[in-house]
Amino acid sequence: MIAAPRSDVWRLVSDPYHLPRWWPNVLRVEDVRDRRGGTGSQWTKVLATRSGKGVRADFRCRFSHDGESYCWEQDVVGSPFEKVLRSSVTEIDLSDADGGTLVRIAADQRLRGLSRFGGGSMLKRATGRQLDEALDGLRRALSEEGEEDGD
Repeated sequence: MIAAPRSDVWRLVSDPYHLPRWWPNVLRVEDVRDRRGGTGSQWTKVLATRSGKGVRADFRCRFSHDGESYCWEQDVVGSPFEKVLRSSVTEIDLSDADGGTLVRIAADQRLRGLSRFGGGSMLKRATGRQLDEALDGLRRALSEEGEEDGD
């Protein structure tokens, strides 16, 4: 549950340019096509690595239901992620709740080749941490906006 109106949460989750404010390890977003965030929009996340360098990852919006649900998929074919991932899909669902918005973030990542054997439990834990960090990032970004509005 996030203590913010659904419209405010929607504005953040449906606009790729806001990802660096709340999604873990996103340094910046580039090459956004169709900024309105509708189905078929595309963008590139530049992700921070442990060594401090950035790695590019391309995404597209699978579907967008205004104020309710936003889903993106990583384009893994031809990317550095192709060796490990078969697919990676993230879906965010929003609904009204007392005092704010109920946010549900789910990720479905499918491993490729030998990565499937033994890597599944590690990926599941890492993905769980990432989704928890994303929710914390949303809370932080929305509370910072509220503080700016109060000035």
